[in-house]
Amino acid sequence: MEPDLHELLRSLRVWDPAVTDLRPFDPEGAPAEPLTLFARWLAEAAAAGQPEPHTMSLATADATGAPDVRIVMLHGADERGWSFATHAHSRKGGQLAARPQAAVAFYWPALGRQVRVRGSVGTAPAEEAQADLHARSTGALASALTGRQSEVVGSADELARASEEAWERARREPEAPAPSWTLYRLRPEEAEFFQGDPHRRHTRLRYRRTADGWTTELLWP
Repeated sequence: MEPDLHELLRSLRVWDPAVTDLRPFDPEGAPAEPLTLFARWLAEAAAAGQPEPHTMSLATADATGAPDVRIVMLHGADERGWSFATHAHSRKGGQLAARPQAAVAFYWPALGRQVRVRGSVGTAPAEEAQADLHARSTGALASALTGRQSEVVGSADELARASEEAWERARREPEAPAPSWTLYRLRPEEAEFFQGDPHRRHTRLRYRRTADGWTTELLWP
């Protein structure tokens, strides 16, 4: 018998004290810019055992304004922006070419925390993209060499053959180029940090970029 979706949803709970540590967060002591706090929270999420804390939801829009979202990996974050990578001809690559703005969201349920960032998106030089790719695993290179991301594939067998060929080349040529592989950087205009509270008095601290640097403000939960 198929489970009843509504009954299942009503049975689910979040932030079980057995697995979630809702820590106090004093926004008065937050750093003056968001990158420092993000690095601290990411490290704390990893230390708390949060699986894949470096994955994030990436939201983009196509030329008509229709939204899209998917999970991607954070490749880095510094004064130049939050970086991620994909093929330029992929669906998200095409959307970013048409509308170079995006938003990302991290969710770390082990600590009841979220981080949301949005802003404009640019591309890194091609040599940086290739260096980023070749610093990753053989599987990552094989996936990039398979190419044709977001295109329709004729069959599972066709995908398997292309993947096997790409794996063989990645093992044989660990520095093989993937010309369409692109490193993108999101330059944040806003960054929001959310800390859950057991009494639902959640703390939301928003950073906004101004001509003079960053300003912070608290938001109602």
